[in-house]
Formats: sequence, structure tokens, C-alpha cells
Amino acid sequence: MIKTLGKHINGYVKESVLTPLSMILEVIMEMFIPLLMASMIDDGVNRGDMSTILRIGILMFICALIGLFAGIMGGVFGAKASAGFAKNLRQAMFENIQTFSFASIDKFSTAGLVTRLTTDVTNLQNAYQMLLRMCFRAPFSLIIAMVMTFIINAKLASIYLIAIIFLIIVFAFLLKATYKYFNQVFERYDDLNSSVQENITAIRVVKAFVREDFEITKFNRAASNLYKLFVKAENAIISVSPIMMITTYGCIIAISWFGAKMIVGSELTTGELTSMLTYCMNILINLLMVAVVFVMVTMSLASAKRVSLVLNEKTDLTNPESPIYKVENGCISFNNVSFSYDKNSEKPVLDNINLNIKSGETVGIIGGTGSSKTSLVNLIGRLYDVTEGSVCVGGKDVRSYDLETLRNEVSVVLQSNVLFSGTIFDNLRWGNENATEEECIRACKLACADDFIQSFPEKYNTHIEQGGTNVSGGQKQRLCIARAILKNPKILILDDSTSAVDTATDARIRRAFKEEIPDTTKIIISQRVSSVENADKIIVLDSGKISAVGTHQELIEKSTIYNEIYTAQTSASGDFDQKGEL
Repeated sequence: MIKTLGKHINGYVKESVLTPLSMILEVIMEMFIPLLMASMIDDGVNRGDMSTILRIGILMFICALIGLFAGIMGGVFGAKASAGFAKNLRQAMFENIQTFSFASIDKFSTAGLVTRLTTDVTNLQNAYQMLLRMCFRAPFSLIIAMVMTFIINAKLASIYLIAIIFLIIVFAFLLKATYKYFNQVFERYDDLNSSVQENITAIRVVKAFVREDFEITKFNRAASNLYKLFVKAENAIISVSPIMMITTYGCIIAISWFGAKMIVGSELTTGELTSMLTYCMNILINLLMVAVVFVMVTMSLASAKRVSLVLNEKTDLTNPESPIYKVENGCISFNNVSFSYDKNSEKPVLDNINLNIKSGETVGIIGGTGSSKTSLVNLIGRLYDVTEGSVCVGGKDVRSYDLETLRNEVSVVLQSNVLFSGTIFDNLRWGNENATEEECIRACKLACADDFIQSFPEKYNTHIEQGGTNVSGGQKQRLCIARAILKNPKILILDDSTSAVDTATDARIRRAFKEEIPDTTKIIISQRVSSVENADKIIVLDSGKISAVGTHQELIEKSTIYNEIYTAQTSASGDFDQKGEL
């Protein structure tokens, strides 16, 4: 974990080194002041020597100035180092998330990743700054103060030593007790963020079903759970303060008592006792700093573990040693393919799939909910790897291709596609960032999106809100189809992506595909028979197995499942109005 996080100090090593050095210089200057004060009292005040008092006073002033400058620079360097460390962590996490396979993404919730990128990294930033400044300053100051006190009087200094050993034991015990609470706290942060994210994303649904009170109750429950855990953790940590204060002030009383006796017995001078008490206050302050560092480290340990999990997560989808950088055509073959999301699962999601699709064919996939239609097409673009068998595109195993090359040739319009904030042109160019306006317009015409875009006042420069909330479901789907077409792929997969458009528009889109992109292999997943009935072949899936393959007419005659779906839909006169969009 330390090695994982330590790599991200790069670029800020100089500041990370200068911060503790500045703190050490500040401590050295502070440690000289009590010695000079003892000399001023014993050699100047007690003897009435004004020149000695002035000389030592000037030296004390210079030490104070140097210490002040070192402290300021330590703060400046510490802020740069910790902020840079946090920036590197966030950047590394975000970049690593971009490499995640779908299987990796499934391990972390969206809210959990957001918490790690924000709250957890902020905790590590604060802890790192405290470590650079206080974790070097406080122990170094304590060591020097202890050395100075032993030089002055070893008997009195042993009181400090006993107290410090006692406090270290207490801190270690409390660290172990509170770590588990903070580990649970950040899991509750995930729940809280998830509740907020879900509510804001689905606020229209919440209001439509008048579920505000339910959502408020759910949020309050998550907030209350977080509150209870924080109280437990803070109650454990807060006990540090009274224990430390009692110990330290006990030291002051003991030193004053025994010191006074030593002065009477001429074993100690007044100046030396004053220095001992000054060092005692110095130790008190540094113990307070240690307590603060202790709290920060306790909190950050849980955060460090969570951040390290994201940084160390490696995708199981990697390029081969000598990848292929060209996909010859859009032919697809499944050879004895079995697939499971959980490799320890007894029953596979897809079982012994054998299938051949010619380049340029239009293939329909139909089946009931949970028949693994989406799982099947996810293997084509290698969003997941097969558990057994092989999937080939262009005559080559998909695992032999460069991932970026393969996915650029396999364009997928998912069930729940997302539009991003920006203009329509901005969204379309996600498919091809160098696409011209003419190419964008052509793609939209193929997807039957041009008509509604032209009705907007700003046409293709119309601003799309985040998630596409200012366009209808059917309009969003057609924009996503146009975005996929702009990639000029060899394989185009429509995963139930015309479900929100009427059957007439659906038919126009399919006709445009047949006429304008005949060489592109088109795979259409649909719950609607009308969307696939004109396909070159239709695949009927049932519980992860191929039940039947054939044309519409062939399946009517030989497939019971297909016949039942067709009969159910045609007897109800279809599920969409021919004249318009729902």
C-alpha cells in the first residue's frame, strides 16, 4: 500500500524533501532558545551583566527569525507537496479507471469510485501534509528536547522518558481500536453518495411517483449510520487528549517538585529548571501535534487502503505481445463459446454457442428477458473475455487484436446509452472527433435524427444537457445510433436501441442501413419481432443457449419460442403506433 501510494509523489519530491528539512531547521532554532534563556538567567540576570543579557537577547531574536522563516517555508513546501500528491493520485486513479474492463467496473460502485476520488484523496492529502510537517517536526523536536533535558539533568529527564513510552503504548492501542471504525465510515460514505447520486439522477421519477418522503427517509438513514460510526470513532480518539494532558501536566508537577528540591540541594540552578520547564512545554506542544497526526493517520489508513485498491486494479483484458492492428472484414464466428461473469459460477451465462455471421449480413437476435442477448454481443468487441472457446472477427480471435483497433471497428449502441453535456455536434464527434459537418449530418439522416434536429432553433449547435435530459428517449437513441455510425465500423451492434422509437421510424432506420452501409455487419437485438423480421437471419436465444437460427418465415414454422413472441405481438396489433413516437 505504501509502495503504491509512494509512486505518486513524483514531480513533488523536491517539495517533499524541503518540507521536513525546513521543519528540522525550525526545531533546531527553537531548541537553542531555552539554552540561551538559561544562560541569560544564570550569567546575565543573576550577575546583573547587561551586556550579556543584550548579546544573548540578540542571539535569541536571530534564532526566532530563522525559525519563523523555516516554519513559513515548511508550510509553503508542504502545501505544494500534498496538493501535488493529491493531484497525482486523482489523475492516476481516473486514468486507471479508464482502462477497467466491464468486469473491473463491476467490482466498484459509481458512488464508491466518486468517494475515493474526492473524500479519500482529500484525507490522504491532509495526512501527507501533516506527516511531512508534523511527523518530522514533532519526533525530531521531542528527541532533541529529550537530549537537552538529559544533558541538563538526567534524573529529571527520566520523568519525560517514562511519560512518552506510556503515551506511545496508548496511541498504538487506540490506533488498532479505531481503524475498524474508520474503515466502515468510508463504506457508509459510499452508501450516502449512492443515495444522493441516485436521487438526483432519477429526480423526475421521484417526483412523478411522489416518493420524496421515501427518498428523504433513505438519505437520513444513510446519514444516521455515518453519524453513529463517526461518533464511535471520535469517542475512541478523543480519549487521547485527556490522557495526554494528564500525563504532561503530571510531568510538569513532578519536575517542579523534584526540581525545587534539587535547587535547594544545589544540584540544579534556577536557569536550568527554567530550561527544563520550557522544554516540558515544548514536549507538550509536540505531543499535541503527535495526537493530531495520530488522528489523521488513523483516518487516512482506511482511505489509503481504498485508494490503493483502485490503483492496483488491473484489467484482465490486455493486448497480446504482437497484436493485430487491422480488422479485415466484419465476419463473426462463435466457436464452442461459454461465458460466466463469475468464473466460479456453476451455471454459465452463455453455454456452448456456435455461430457464423458473414460480413455485411444483417442479423437479428431475439429472446426473452435474461436470455443473455447483451452478454453475447459484448464478447464481439471484447468487453468481456470468453470463459471457454473463442470469438473471431475478420477470421481472427478477438484476443489477438489490439483492443483499440478492435473496438474502433465494432461500434455498439447500448441499451442505456448516454449523451454528454455539449452541442449535438460535440456528442456526434464522440464517434469520430475529426468528422466534418457533412459527415455528421449524413449519419443523422441514416439514423432518422436529422428531421427533429432541424426543428431545433440552433439545429446541430443545440446544447444537450448532461445525460440528454432535454431530449426525448427516442431522440436520444437516434443520436446515439448516429454517433456509432460516424465511426464507420465494420460491425454495428444495436442493443435494443430503437425501443423508444415508433415502428415506422424503426423501419426507416433499418432501410437506410441496408441501402447506405451494405458492407457493414449489422446485429440488431430487439424484443420486437418487427425490428428483426427482415434480417438475413434471426438468432433465438433461450437461457444462454441458441434455440433456433433462421429467417423470419423459417422460425415461424420451426421455433416455438419465436412463434409465441410473434403471435403475442401481432395479435396485440404491435406495441407502437405507426404514426408517431411514444
